[in-house]
Amino acid sequence: MDNASRSQRRKPPARAVIKREAAPDRVAAIDVGSLGDHLGYALKRAQLRVFDDFIRAVAPLKLSPAQFSVLILLDANSGRNQAEIAAALGILRPNFVKLLDELEARGLCRRTRSEDDRRSHVLTLTDKGRATLAKATRLVADKHDKKLATLLRASERAQLMAVLDRIARAL
Repeated sequence: MDNASRSQRRKPPARAVIKREAAPDRVAAIDVGSLGDHLGYALKRAQLRVFDDFIRAVAPLKLSPAQFSVLILLDANSGRNQAEIAAALGILRPNFVKLLDELEARGLCRRTRSEDDRRSHVLTLTDKGRATLAKATRLVADKHDKKLATLLRASERAQLMAVLDRIARAL
């Protein structure tokens, strides 16, 4: 047996790769049993779909939902420290630092040492950050929010928001 034949025989079989777009078809064929009765499972499935749609809507800007949220909070709360912004969004400190590193590297925000507490950093949007936020807000309104609005009546949206807020505050 020559070396080429031996090396071909040792290679593991290629694994099938399932594209993300194909996943919903495969999920429909799987019996999820009592998992379908769990509120957390339903919320997570909805969240994943909403996030996927959001990411497609802002694709030209390459922003994640978390990055968009940070830009909104920085715009509304300029000069607050990173611990406050992270806490408001429920993002763990190490994850938030990485997120800020990415936004700062893109020139969208700036961290500066606090004059009141030298151990912390205050956050501000840059002009580029404000412009990116304005573009993202338009894209989200035009592409993402309009699509969601077709799924829920205004009263249903208000009710859903109230219920989700109640859950978030209680747990």
